[in-house]
Amino acid sequence: MSTTVQQPPVTNPRMARRVAGASFVGTALESYDFYVFGTAAALVFNVVFFTGQDPVAGTLSAFLVFAMGFVARPLGAILFGHLGDRIGRKRTLIWTITLMGLATGTVGLLPDYNAIGIWAPIILTALRFIQGLSLGGEWGGSILIATEHAEPRKRALYASIPQLGSPVGTMLISAIFLVLAVVAPDIMTTWGWRIPFLLAFPFLAVAIYLRLAIDETPVFKQASQGHQLPRIPFVEVLKSQPVAIVVAIASAVLGIGSYFLMVTYTQAYGTETLGLSEATVLNAALVGSILQLVTIPAFGYLAMRIGSARVVAGGALGTALIAFPLYWVISIADEPMYIAAIILGGILPTASWAALGGLMADIFRPATAFTALSFAYSIAAIIAGFAPSITQQFGIATDGAWWHPGVVLAAMSLITLAGALGAVGLRARLADPAAAAARGA
Repeated sequence: MSTTVQQPPVTNPRMARRVAGASFVGTALESYDFYVFGTAAALVFNVVFFTGQDPVAGTLSAFLVFAMGFVARPLGAILFGHLGDRIGRKRTLIWTITLMGLATGTVGLLPDYNAIGIWAPIILTALRFIQGLSLGGEWGGSILIATEHAEPRKRALYASIPQLGSPVGTMLISAIFLVLAVVAPDIMTTWGWRIPFLLAFPFLAVAIYLRLAIDETPVFKQASQGHQLPRIPFVEVLKSQPVAIVVAIASAVLGIGSYFLMVTYTQAYGTETLGLSEATVLNAALVGSILQLVTIPAFGYLAMRIGSARVVAGGALGTALIAFPLYWVISIADEPMYIAAIILGGILPTASWAALGGLMADIFRPATAFTALSFAYSIAAIIAGFAPSITQQFGIATDGAWWHPGVVLAAMSLITLAGALGAVGLRARLADPAAAAARGA
């Protein structure tokens, strides 16, 4: 492999801001599509698609179907990563959001268990698989299209902007489910739950329009013009950067997993075990997401100043320290205390989420970055995606002990702390001129 140092591609600050904004809107709509399934799994799927089971078993089955989306993600990462590194970031992102939107909208048209029996959960699982397949390439491409348009010194900040899509998607979902739960609670398990899924169709039209309007990245254009595109990106990544893949996977576990543990699982825990209303748990998710609109860019700015890996490490360490106190408070909480605990408990994991894209963009070669980011993120998402069902089983085994979710949250935090510290070391080695030249080759 050649180690010739190339001139960095020319970036356009105005285009960078436009692409970052479009990337944020796209990931917000994509997050809505993906997370609406998690909310429905926690609140209604146990009685809609698993009618023949008792409530606890039905919720567990719903979470297992939810986790199926994460199993599909590595396949999607390899497929769409290959396309993203071979035909371009922009064209690939149009394909991923289209598949995601169509799969999500179709869930809203799916007959329930009482109508078609066992075929209902089977088709639901297939649609969830398609969701996971498309998301396998979505996140990595969104990070790249934002960072590869940005000036090098602002990459960490621009990498945090697509991360805003997660809380915005959660806000949309929580607001819609909250309105349905308050205004018409009697229709939630009949046809009301379908509304958030059917809204994916108009949202899809918006996302496609925005993605058609953005430019391909300067980094990919330079690689394409120089005939430097890898033949098989996935093989190249595994051969040349196996340590970076492991580091990235570990670094991503908390940023992804904390959402599904502290929101998806804890919503079900709050309603079924603590006896809180659906409105309360949805309000907590909604207010917490609003707060993230401030904390994510703040942590992104901090990452620009001190480095993305250090911000991820700090968030992971802080989360490990508060994991058990947080769930002790939740176990004795009334409605106001529950909302406060979810809001405050989500701040430190948000640091690890906000700086994650910058961390990964720093440790992977641009030529195979789409594949590398997507694959590492998808493997981490498999681990994180099973967090609700693992915690559910752990809760059953410990007879609902208050500390059982804290064990899972602390474990994810320590894994991410180790990964982030490893990323600090990798980034330092890449700062060496010879290593940097090899990385850019």
